[in-house]
Order: sequence, then C-alpha cells, then structure tokens
Amino acid sequence: MNYQVDENGFYGNFGGAFVPEVLQKNIDELQEQYRLVLEEPEFQREMNQLLADYVGRPTPLYFARGLSKKYQTKVYLKREDLCHTGAHKINNTIGQVLLAQRLGKKKIVAETGAGQHGVATATVCALMGMECIVYMGALDMERQAPNVARMKMLGAEVRAAQSGAKTLKEAVDEALMHWIENPDDTFYIIGSVVGPHPYPDMVARFQSVISKEIKAQLQLAEGRSTPDYVIACVGGGSNATGAFYHFFDEENVRLIVAEGGGKGIDSGQTAATSFIGKTGVLHGSKTLFMQGDDGNPLEAYSISAGLDYPGFGPLYAHLKAVDRVDFLAIEDDSAMKAALELCKTEGIIPALESAHALAVLDKMVFKPEDVVVINLSGRGDKDLDNYAAYFNL
Repeated sequence: MNYQVDENGFYGNFGGAFVPEVLQKNIDELQEQYRLVLEEPEFQREMNQLLADYVGRPTPLYFARGLSKKYQTKVYLKREDLCHTGAHKINNTIGQVLLAQRLGKKKIVAETGAGQHGVATATVCALMGMECIVYMGALDMERQAPNVARMKMLGAEVRAAQSGAKTLKEAVDEALMHWIENPDDTFYIIGSVVGPHPYPDMVARFQSVISKEIKAQLQLAEGRSTPDYVIACVGGGSNATGAFYHFFDEENVRLIVAEGGGKGIDSGQTAATSFIGKTGVLHGSKTLFMQGDDGNPLEAYSISAGLDYPGFGPLYAHLKAVDRVDFLAIEDDSAMKAALELCKTEGIIPALESAHALAVLDKMVFKPEDVVVINLSGRGDKDLDNYAAYFNL
C-alpha cells in the first residue's frame, strides 16, 4: 500500500485541492514550492535548531510504570505535552511560518479548536515578528478561555466564529474566508492534516518528527525500533499522523485511532467520523465527514474541543478504505475516566484530546510482551475547568 500523497494531492481516492478561483494562485504556488523549500539545507537547519532549542525536542518516550502494571503490558507515553506551548502543534507552526517567510508573506491567519494550534501559531508569530489573526469558535473560546488569554498575550488577534455550532468547523470556515479576502499578503496556517493539497502532506511532514523520535527512542529502550501498537486521538489527524508516519509501511505495527465518540455513535452528539461519515468535499479536499441528506456537514460534538470536527483529513479516509488503521469511538465518560487514571497513576494531567487515546487501554487486551506507544499529544492545563466541573473538584 502507498500512504504518501500522489502528484495530484490524493491518497488513493481522497484528497485533492477544491478551492475558489481567487485562492488558486496561492495553492498553485504552495504546490510548486513547498517540497523545494522544505528540502533546502538552510530551511532544515533553521527548523531543526528551533525544534531543539525552542520547542525542546526530542520529547521523552516515558515508560509508564503504573499503567504498565495495571494493563499487564509495556506502555510508553510519547510526551508531546512537554513541548513548548504544551502540545505537538508547534512542530507544524514553526515549519509553516518559516515557509511563509520564504514565500514573502507578511501576515498569518489560522483556525483553532482546543486552542493549542492557535497558541502555537501566535507563539511562533511573536518569535518571528509576524502579524497573527486566529479564528476560534465562540463556544470553544468559552471552553478554552486560558488558551484565548495566551493567544492575546502573545499579540494575536482572536476572532470569534459565531455561526453554526460555534466550534472548529466554523473557525475553519471563517479563516478560509479571511484568506480568500486577503490572498496576496496572508499565509493560512492549517493546524491539521486537512484542507486542500498540499496542506495534509505538508503538516504530516512537519509532524513526522514524532515517529522518527519514537523509533530511535524505542531502539534504546527495547532493542527494537518498532512497537506492537501506536495509539493516538484524531480530530483532523495531525498528532496521529506524526505518531504513525514512520510506521505506515511497517505492517506488523498496529495503528489505533481514538475518535471523539461524544454521547455515543447513534446519539446525534458525536464526532465519530469513521463510523457515520460519508464521502464528500470538506474544506477543500475530498474526504469522509458527517453529513446530512443535503450533503452539508452535521454539527460534531465531543467533550474535547479539539475533537469536535465533523470529518478528518483525506489520509484517514484512505487509511480506513484500505483497512490500515483501527478506529475506536471513545465516549466522553471513558475519556474522563482515563484522564483521571493517568493523573492518579503517573502524576500527569493530559489534555482531553489525549485522554481519548488513553481510554483505548480499557477497550483492548494486550500481551505482557507487547510494546504499546500512546501519543500524549497535549497537557491538560487548558482543560482544568472541564475536569473540575465533571469531577466536582
């Protein structure tokens, strides 16, 4: 199987670039330039130096003794929560801001759900002296108030998306409209492996540092570079793609996706795209997304602001079609239980998104000799109000 994008921007039958005419010039420029720029030695040098000295890479691969004992297997946590800004998102924003500068852009626009991509974008824009506008669903701004404050402190303008469900889809809609209205001086930084080609491939390449490190770290810890399982949560799919990237061709490595199950797949309050999604075009690419009879996106729901997106990136539509990954819908209560368990057993407070991946441990049976890697994509500071309300703290 081929898990890389083809020359037309497709993963199998999914992907492509379906954009308004006004953006075609920008997309064409990106498609022509991104691989050339990314492979420049000076670009690689600058990006790698920032990842090491500013982000704090490599992040640890931590052997979780408490979880390993409880589940009678070897559980490792890839600690992306220890990145500067508290999540994996900055791996991508550093790369895209450096690319934007080389393309002569002066302003940055971005969308954000849980706020981590917005914080990471605002952080790198502050570092690089670039103007930054971040669109965020009005509901997500309420749920993730600490991240809104962080973005503003970093100098970004945060604009509320007031339409629809007031969450991530609407933020993407608004950010795309802003880009349509300002195509000449503005670069749109997409935070996940979604959108028109080349964004899914570009974000995947920037996040692939995660699995590259996992391979090297496992070699030292276990004497082998491949685990038996890699588990990650998926909204759009950026952290999972980073964790899976160097294992796609390793057929002996089982890849597990944890989606936002919400109140249940059949409840009408879910973000479980792999179970109820249909093929269509969403935000510039052909993919799977939850849609009504009219083909319009349904409102997604998850207790996690980073998972309530009605679809996922075209790579995941392809991975489902060829049966390369296993999808599990994790309901809110299971994610909350898993988050508290990590706090009590390992002294780590996870992001609500990451808690969905942790909940997979309760859904499967592992062998004692299995090596299970869970991508801990973010830390839980931003979710403390949600945890406090849920657990009556």
